Amino acid sequence: MLTQRKVLHNEDEDHLDKTLSIDTAKSSSDFETIQIQKKVCNYAKGKWVVDDRRPLYSGFGCKQSLAPMWACSLMQRQDFAFEKLRWQPKGCEMEEFEGPKFLKRMQDKTLAFVGDSLGRQQFQSLMCMITAGKDRSDVLDVGNEYGLVLPPGSTSPNGWAYRFLSTNITVLYYWSSGLCELEPLDVKDPQTEYAMHLDRPPSFLRQFLHKIDVLVLNRGHHWNRGKLRANRWVMYVGGAPNTNKKIANMGRAKNFTIHNTVKWLDSQVPKHPHLNAFYRSISPRHFVNGDWNTGGSCNNTKPMSIGKEVLQEGSSDHAAVSAVRWTGVKLLDITALSQVRDEGHISRICITSSPGVQDCLHWCLPGVPDTWNEILFAQI
Repeated sequence: MLTQRKVLHNEDEDHLDKTLSIDTAKSSSDFETIQIQKKVCNYAKGKWVVDDRRPLYSGFGCKQSLAPMWACSLMQRQDFAFEKLRWQPKGCEMEEFEGPKFLKRMQDKTLAFVGDSLGRQQFQSLMCMITAGKDRSDVLDVGNEYGLVLPPGSTSPNGWAYRFLSTNITVLYYWSSGLCELEPLDVKDPQTEYAMHLDRPPSFLRQFLHKIDVLVLNRGHHWNRGKLRANRWVMYVGGAPNTNKKIANMGRAKNFTIHNTVKWLDSQVPKHPHLNAFYRSISPRHFVNGDWNTGGSCNNTKPMSIGKEVLQEGSSDHAAVSAVRWTGVKLLDITALSQVRDEGHISRICITSSPGVQDCLHWCLPGVPDTWNEILFAQI
């Protein structure tokens, strides 16, 4: 005889419920089905706490993966208290990231970041976390397998791909700041304009999605008129220059594009059942008293967020929430927890910008993007 008994755990209401059924043998002919409410952690809620076990790698190391322009330890920064913070979700524990555990979990799989320079930071952060910042002889550059090679006349490729031979996992990054297809209008002209196909996903995804097991998309801060003019990008819809005035609005064009890319990705999930796809919410800027080119700054260097709880309901990146709603693409929500970390930016020690210009967009590494990867790790 089958009977059901519901066992309820009175845990924090901030978590979602999932019901698992477990059959427990009472005798050879009698079973009892016990339904247990399992709580799923809401990683977007919580607080930053001091943890002397941080950082997970040294900014003086990780020379295989970490760009010097983001390694604040190699610059003039003096206060490194920001490296000692760990994100503590409310009401639950987040799984500790360990390089060997990650390599085992992802054995024979490929993890890909596709997005802008903040996506590149998350990629470099993860590489450093996996290796603990140490050089490894079993890491092979396999960028050529994904077309990630240095184009003629360029200073860097469109991305990087590395394979850990010990467990045959590949971690890669592909630069696509708009998350849409870019097509040169005249391949013979080095000054050609590019069709920015707002209704087409990046060709890289269409070509290599079948090889990807975990995908993390992001977009955000490149969507402005200045960036489009500087890159010679022209909005296209339906294979022709866009004539829809509503879509021509930068905010609407951005949302139109990400909705189309996520919709396409959702349509591919049934064809690639192994795929675990995430769309990462926007990384916040912290410019004060101006923007990056008008004297904006972010001079705070000491953590002000310690112990302050982030408890808002839902993501503050409403466009991201809207894009993934009712799809098989998950939201990797990092916006609010990063918003309270204004001291973690590269700020005035930036070595690549003009005098007087501060970088209040990118993060010091080690730093906040490491937490994004800890949350990602806990969900794969």
